[in-house]
Amino acid sequence: MSTTFRLDRLLANMGYGSRREVQQLVRMGAVVLDGTPLADPDMRLAATPDLAQRMRIDGVRLDPPPGMAIMLHKPLGVTCSHKEAGALVYELLPTRWRMREPAISTVGRLDKETTGLLLLTDDGDLLHRIISPKRHVAKRYVATLARPLRGDEAAQFATGELMLEGEDKPLAPAVMEPLSDTVARLTVTEGRYHQVRRMFAAVGNHVEALHRDRVGALDLPADLAPGKHRLMGEGDIAAVFG
Repeated sequence: MSTTFRLDRLLANMGYGSRREVQQLVRMGAVVLDGTPLADPDMRLAATPDLAQRMRIDGVRLDPPPGMAIMLHKPLGVTCSHKEAGALVYELLPTRWRMREPAISTVGRLDKETTGLLLLTDDGDLLHRIISPKRHVAKRYVATLARPLRGDEAAQFATGELMLEGEDKPLAPAVMEPLSDTVARLTVTEGRYHQVRRMFAAVGNHVEALHRDRVGALDLPADLAPGKHRLMGEGDIAAVFG
């Protein structure tokens, strides 16, 4: 059986205003379900995925109910944080989404100077499934390097013996594919701090630019421009674990 919520609480938690403001919207006839204006802000209803297709607020389709997942093309210079100075990734989302409860969070982080595929969700269970070390969800990056590859980096990364500076546990095996003398594609299954940059530093190189183009088997869509986002469907979420 689906969990039900009071209408005013559900819409308030989705960022449509305070409960008092939502109650006013209902009394004005602005909340419509299946073509019928709702009159009772205290009514209970299930926040099922199809609610976004069935409900309108002031004539506009309802935002996705709790359990939403988003893919975003993170641009350069944007921080995965709610509080740090400068441009923040959450500012790329609709204003109302930033007021939702439970809050939307990034699934892991990309550092300020890394671009590419970033996932966000308000579903805590989904978030933890993706980042859990037990899941071994792969992340693929394209690194532009300061110096030409020597030729032995792929073998070193694949050993499962590479140590990062300041750590006492070797990295899990990673797969590297050279794309040119100074560009390489690297797939890792861990999420250590600045891992890809530190891996190349460990073999005597420096990452000048870093871009993530895949999480699991989910590719960054070619038509998703930097700074833009898209809701994820069930197939997209399944691909993360594919």
